[in-house]
Amino acid sequence: MLDVNELGKFEILAEDGEARVGKLHTSHGVINTPIFMPVGTQGTVKSLSPDDLHAMEAEIILGNTYHLYLRPNDELIARLGGLHKFMNWNKPILTDSGGFQVFSLESIRKISEEGVAFRSYHDGSKHFFSPEKAISIQNNLGSDIMMVLDECVAYGATRDYTAKSLELTTRWAKRCREHSPKGKNGQLMFGIVQGGFYEDLRARSLEQLQEIDFEGFAIGGLSVGENTEDMYRILSYIAPKLPKNKPRYLMGVGTPLDILEGISRGVDMFDCVLPSRNARNGTLFTSAGKINIKKAQYREDTSPLDSECDCYTCRNFTKAYLRHLYVSKELLSYRLNTLHNLTFYLKLVKEARQAITNGKFSELKRKYEKIYEDIKD
Repeated sequence: MLDVNELGKFEILAEDGEARVGKLHTSHGVINTPIFMPVGTQGTVKSLSPDDLHAMEAEIILGNTYHLYLRPNDELIARLGGLHKFMNWNKPILTDSGGFQVFSLESIRKISEEGVAFRSYHDGSKHFFSPEKAISIQNNLGSDIMMVLDECVAYGATRDYTAKSLELTTRWAKRCREHSPKGKNGQLMFGIVQGGFYEDLRARSLEQLQEIDFEGFAIGGLSVGENTEDMYRILSYIAPKLPKNKPRYLMGVGTPLDILEGISRGVDMFDCVLPSRNARNGTLFTSAGKINIKKAQYREDTSPLDSECDCYTCRNFTKAYLRHLYVSKELLSYRLNTLHNLTFYLKLVKEARQAITNGKFSELKRKYEKIYEDIKD
């Protein structure tokens, strides 16, 4: 466990342009940044064990407040020793606040000053998340990094609605911080910058949040249906404005090129369901580009999935076998594909850290741009 005096310390070790290498100190260990966080929605990264995650050098995973509250329930997890013990994971965990999940349930939720009323997607039962409730749930889970409750605004929302929403998010953020003061229970708390696709509203949101003492800052409200041009426009505008002495987290955005674009703008932390979800759909990321493993061309292909990858999948199995598993709908397909995709993502950010340290990040970015822009599905 970390010395309490080191909790939340963020060190910048190297810079190359806006890209940077850092270390974030948490209660369950140090996180090297830039980092990708595998998504463990319900206390598990789908199809993988903690040993698998250790083998691929995962340093932190993400848990979902909304889902764990509904099942098995945060109070039960607290009684059983917290989320780390419950899932046998001894490294850091970040938990989101449930704001994005509530956003996605537009037809069965209602937002007010006090919080969000919604119905369970399991059984239709009624529930309510106030900012204080969202933090209390994360207190029970015992995560290392908690996220404030925010409203994630849909792409295309009017300027008037977006402005009112960010003000609400700021008020909620302040209530979150007041409910769990800095350093309580060894947990860090990140604020979330909103403001939709209006640069001045993003700046306003950040200015307000900086008046609250958070240990890190996240960029929310991207990857909500917008085109890539708009995403990068907002990212380019707001990311460099986030406090330089604190970690910067881009929420839920995650193609390989998106991650490199984020790093080039000074982002330190990423999460996305894309690598694991794509793995279950047969789309695999490799050093030669994307592979759709269900294609007939791989039926007799005895080469490894990626000759430059040393994951368990690539060391032991051929494309022909992986295709067979996928088209046969064997459960092993999900496991082997997920092992590879997440290994690829973690290797990508590790390469980025090395490239930044050596002053060669632009070369690395150009390499992947060529691979992932030239090769089509």
